[in-house]
Amino acid sequence: MSEYRVGTGFDAHALEEGRRLVLGGVWIDHPRGLAGHSDGDVLAHALTDAVLGAAGLEDIGALFPSGDPELAGADSLQLLTQAWEQVRASGWQLANADVVLVGEEPRLAPHRDEMRRRLAGALGVDPELVAVRATTTDGLGFAGRGEGLAAQAVALLVR
Repeated sequence: MSEYRVGTGFDAHALEEGRRLVLGGVWIDHPRGLAGHSDGDVLAHALTDAVLGAAGLEDIGALFPSGDPELAGADSLQLLTQAWEQVRASGWQLANADVVLVGEEPRLAPHRDEMRRRLAGALGVDPELVAVRATTTDGLGFAGRGEGLAAQAVALLVR
């Protein structure tokens, strides 16, 4: 009999002038990028926490501390891959994952397929197993005011 586990992840970062915007491993032409110790990719960070949580492992901050100077500007897809290697070593496989960006802009639709491919590639799975979606807050909160972006993810693992 198969064992299933669900994990959730959440991340949020402020938008900042002078930084490149990367979401789901895709560089997006935008006047501001996400502040963070790494590249600030909230989609990759939320998905990393979701798969780690489902496997019962420590969170992204424990694996990749923001105070570690070697991780300054790190590629979040590489961090996702490293975390996923630990999850796989515990015998887990991805059944599916769903990642949702929360913010008023940028528009995700032109980049969605590439984001799915890159996130799935970091996990070594078919892109059909990774959904990438977006929603707004209709102007409410920090995301609605354009101060930052957030992401939520859920992952279902099986072994």
